[in-house]
Amino acid sequence: MDLHATYPGLDDLRQRAKRRIPRFVFEYLDSGTGQEATTHRNAAKLAEVTFHPSILHGPQTPDLATRFLGHDYALPFGIAPVGMSGLIWPDAERLLAHEAARVNIPYCLSTVASQTPEHVAPAIDKNAWFQLYPPKDEVVLKDMVKRVKAAGFKTLALTVDVPVASRRERQTRSGLTQPPRFTPRIMGQTALCPTWALGQARMGKPRMRFLDDYLQDARNLPPTEHIGYLLRTSPDISYVRRVRDAWDGPLILKGVMDARQINGLEDEGIDALWVSNHAGRQFDGALSSIEALPQIRAATQLPLIFDSGIGGGLDVLRALALGADFVMMGRAWHYALAALGAQGPAHLTDMFEKDIIANLGQIGVENLADLPSRLVAQ
Repeated sequence: MDLHATYPGLDDLRQRAKRRIPRFVFEYLDSGTGQEATTHRNAAKLAEVTFHPSILHGPQTPDLATRFLGHDYALPFGIAPVGMSGLIWPDAERLLAHEAARVNIPYCLSTVASQTPEHVAPAIDKNAWFQLYPPKDEVVLKDMVKRVKAAGFKTLALTVDVPVASRRERQTRSGLTQPPRFTPRIMGQTALCPTWALGQARMGKPRMRFLDDYLQDARNLPPTEHIGYLLRTSPDISYVRRVRDAWDGPLILKGVMDARQINGLEDEGIDALWVSNHAGRQFDGALSSIEALPQIRAATQLPLIFDSGIGGGLDVLRALALGADFVMMGRAWHYALAALGAQGPAHLTDMFEKDIIANLGQIGVENLADLPSRLVAQ
């Protein structure tokens, strides 16, 4: 099958994913919070970023190689952390790790993944990043960091934009609970997706295996909370300093949206900032990530990662043009997995790479660093 002919765009993968996984799983992956205004704003504001098309620039050979935090990557985008990836598709974490290693892009494993760092890191090789939700217990923090480092992860991304649980109404309506309970309603949805169900049967019931080692409390929680909320805290700057002291590799702060709040972070040993509104999954009153990006770029010399709202290669170029040094995507990879299984990540990589090259040809740019020169004034 020619996957590019059948699934030429991300929305094609999303629509197939919706048919192949149970409704409660799709709603978990696809939903935002509130009325999802922030989720829609992310995409709408990206679409408003335009470039001057170019003519008479002759043949081009675009260079997509990107150096970030001392590492040379083949492409300017990578795989962002998504909690409970293994719920979305069986063995998702390892499948994504293999793709990251295959094409030389980073994969960031979530604290609340369904696989442990020790299980996943060997598949990622040198491109292993780890996303840390901040545990309130100092002993737990130090042990988590020690394990992540020993497993082979090189870069740590401390998430700072989840001080409390979001509500995610769509997710709640679907019947998903934490921990997942296979009620008759959920079983009915599962029966309609035999490939997903058989894969989950082989892997075992999805759970947060890393956190299992620290907390066995399975008390009932609100539908959008999970066992991780019994461990974590809302960090302050002193917490960031403790993480910096415990981790000797590159440290990223993930979830930065306000340029007024980043003053002094360069002096705290932070190596990069991750501009993200959690893809609209946390707060429905936020500005879009792409609106925040230029303000943050103007306020710091630190390298910047961007996520939220990316729908194709052109959106990657928009983020790079407005100040990002690297782009990460989460939902897109999981749409691809749910749509095509193990073939999905490679198809998505190829799709985005081809889209980027085609759009660079229209813009008349060979080097990504030259993108700002072709922006239409906003």
